[in-house]
Amino acid sequence: MGIKMKELQVDMSRRIYVQELEQDSRRRAREARLAAAGADEADQANDSDKQHPQDELMEIIDQAKAAIGKLWETALVPFHAAVSKPAQKAYLGTFLFATTSLFLLGLSTIAYALFYFNYVPQVSVERTIHLQFGEGHPHGAATLDSSLTSLQAYDVSLLLHLPRTPNNQAAGNFMLDLSLFSPARAPSTTEKLLPESTLKQRLAHSRRPAILTYASPIIDTASTLTGLPWYVLGWKTESEVVEVSMFEGVGFPKGWTNVPQDVKLVVEADEKMQFYEVGVRIFAKFGGLRWIMYHHRILSYVVFTSMFWSSSMISALLAWLVLSSYLTSDSTAMKKEETTSLKIKTEQSESEKYEPSLLGGLSDTSRTFPAIGRHVALRFNGRDEDAGRGFDEGVKKEDEVIQSTGLQPLTPEADDEDEEIETSGFRDSGIGTSLDESQRARVQRRKKGSLLGGLPENQ
Repeated sequence: MGIKMKELQVDMSRRIYVQELEQDSRRRAREARLAAAGADEADQANDSDKQHPQDELMEIIDQAKAAIGKLWETALVPFHAAVSKPAQKAYLGTFLFATTSLFLLGLSTIAYALFYFNYVPQVSVERTIHLQFGEGHPHGAATLDSSLTSLQAYDVSLLLHLPRTPNNQAAGNFMLDLSLFSPARAPSTTEKLLPESTLKQRLAHSRRPAILTYASPIIDTASTLTGLPWYVLGWKTESEVVEVSMFEGVGFPKGWTNVPQDVKLVVEADEKMQFYEVGVRIFAKFGGLRWIMYHHRILSYVVFTSMFWSSSMISALLAWLVLSSYLTSDSTAMKKEETTSLKIKTEQSESEKYEPSLLGGLSDTSRTFPAIGRHVALRFNGRDEDAGRGFDEGVKKEDEVIQSTGLQPLTPEADDEDEEIETSGFRDSGIGTSLDESQRARVQRRKKGSLLGGLPENQ
């Protein structure tokens, strides 16, 4: 026993020593690890101290980049605002407005020019009359075309270029007969052989005297000697132009048949006269708006063009408003139709979920179908299971009433024949499709028992 105790003591002391050695080794390993960790931290601190200037430099560079980026963004703010969608819409609207304004301004200018040339007639019309000599007095005619207009006053005068021959000076006073004729009318059957001059109507007629300017022989001789060099060079001739006013303020009624188209002149003199040239001059005497438009052309252009341009701009604006409202109403109607059709489709799709035809004509009655083997039995919940439960409760109440009163329900033959439960409309899987006999009897009993509603409980 003593030996065993000593062995146990030695063994225990050995274990204690080994444990102390292990604890000491673990403590030293822990201290070594702590020392290594401290050295690593010191190295990292030294490295961080070495890298600190580089980090500061990088930080400064990053700050400079950020400042430059902010400055660039600030500089680009006006550009972004200039190319934004609202600005593009404003540019487009301004361009369309300016283009439309210039186009309508051009149209207004053309409209005013057309109005001016149609409303303001030609101010002066001159025609040459070629005189015919032969039998009778010298006479001639000229065509005016459509140079004159109605409802306008005119002054008409004749220009006679006469040489100072002895015959012309001896003629003294001579008569000028001027007539204005309308356009020729369409001849009738009997008038086709008549000359065209007979188909014209004389609108105005005037007779005026004329005479060459008198000069005594001494004055005539002196004037000739003074202008002798000019006569020799051909810069002056011994002739005179006589202007004779034939009409003052003559006007014509409205209508193209009342406007003169031809003039006819007859020279009546006792002596045979000589003529260089004979012409007629017609000068329009404007009044009112025509006078303003002719004598103040720039002011009239500005006023009337502005009126035309304003009216055209207002018309274009109204047309644009009407067109935009029409297009907006069409788009709104289309969106409404799309929304309505989408809503109808959604309602149809929701109603199709509960459409009896889509359910295959299945029964409203809940059913349980047996399964093969150890599988769980299948159960079909009817579409109106609550109604089935209410039906079962009604049948139970009816049984209680029959048991408490002891009355049997009436069984008319008609009810036995007519009130059969139709199950042809149902389409089940074929398993358990027929009603249970007891349930059928309960159904028939409930229907027939409804005839007892008016009977007392005890008879």
